[in-house]
Amino acid sequence: MPDAFTVLWTHDVCHALRRAGRTGGRPPVAFSGVHTSLPAWSGAEPGDEVYAVHVNRGVVHVVSRMRIVDRERGECCGAAPESWDQPRFPGHGDWSMLGAGGCGAQAVHVEATPVRFDVPVPGELLAELTWRNHRGNTRTLRHVTDGRLEHSISLQGFYRLTPESAGQLAAMVDSAAP
Repeated sequence: MPDAFTVLWTHDVCHALRRAGRTGGRPPVAFSGVHTSLPAWSGAEPGDEVYAVHVNRGVVHVVSRMRIVDRERGECCGAAPESWDQPRFPGHGDWSMLGAGGCGAQAVHVEATPVRFDVPVPGELLAELTWRNHRGNTRTLRHVTDGRLEHSISLQGFYRLTPESAGQLAAMVDSAAP
């Protein structure tokens, strides 16, 4: 059974998506990295789902659900740079704001739902969402007050959801109006 993860897309990333007119577009790629400037998609394999989330004024939104196709540099990525000042993934320039310039960035090819900023996670669900680590220990979000996330620190990174929480997010995304 595939796993599901969350990754936090920052205000800067979401602002860049909006500015570039990517709202409604389906990203063909996201990027994983080796430095804290870009979350490493550790443990994720082809077939797994990743929920890109964004926090705006205490409300968590699902921006896109991505199913991992592969984690290899493909022809679509363009030629590898010959020097440090060249773009690393020229074939994905339209989606470079998702981390193409991050330290040690690696392309993760995905099939994704359209980017949107109008799918909020209900407050009662936010308090119930649960993640598990590789040892099976679980945790919920900290800093949830009255259905709002006061601090996004517990979402920053790349985290594996429990199957129940993944199912709840999937149902929420599937039922969102197009």
